[in-house]
Amino acid sequence: MAVTCSFYVGIDVGASRTKAVILDENRKILGYSVNPSGVDFEAAVDKCFGSALKMAGAIREKVVKTFSTGYGRLNVAFRQGTRTEIGCHSKACFFYFPLAMTIIDIGGQDNKIIKLFQDGRRSGFKMNRKCAAGTGAFLEEMSARLDIPLEDMNDLAIKSTAMVELGSYCTVFSATEVLEKIRQGKEVTDIVKGLFHSVIKRVMEMDSLTEIVVMTGGVVAHNPYLVKMVKEIIGKEVLVPEHPQLTGAIGAALYAMES
Repeated sequence: MAVTCSFYVGIDVGASRTKAVILDENRKILGYSVNPSGVDFEAAVDKCFGSALKMAGAIREKVVKTFSTGYGRLNVAFRQGTRTEIGCHSKACFFYFPLAMTIIDIGGQDNKIIKLFQDGRRSGFKMNRKCAAGTGAFLEEMSARLDIPLEDMNDLAIKSTAMVELGSYCTVFSATEVLEKIRQGKEVTDIVKGLFHSVIKRVMEMDSLTEIVVMTGGVVAHNPYLVKMVKEIIGKEVLVPEHPQLTGAIGAALYAMES
């Protein structure tokens, strides 16, 4: 049976994945979808939005407003507004955790560190766009080099008993270093944990962290062991929203509702 209430849509068109979220008037998630962005962003948006509508049991005519964000936010033809990725991640994280915080977002193509004041205003942010090291693209490249499925890397890292330290941050040089570790007979589990540690180290060197840390992004959603590693490094709890890969889309939907 179709949902009859009005609802609000947020669409995050990333370089790697497109995400759509549908909220009702009470800010409850009714439906969502994640699809590869591919080379046709408009087609990816339509497919993702359609899947979210189906999950929600909702009809398009009940959309009050749609906001978009992300790399391809202007490719959402039916949008009523746009917001930056920084703004949307801040909005969603503060919705879940109304605290002063540092947000670590690990995406497919870039990383973000965003700092919020106690009232949710941004106190600063930094982004890594010039190099794939420390991103999902880095892990994807390394999984290909190791000839293991990307979705298996989290479980392999968990099984490691002696992490292999990797000295290079560059994706190209890291690939060479990984091949050398394999030649030396190092365990794949230990190499994968070393790759995860390289990602975390790269991100944490972007900026200092405050008392409260929140982690988001598709890489975090599919590799929760990264969160555990950050906890061990900083020696305190790390918060993760319910749907870490949807944070940008949720923030866009919240902006749509508030506008």
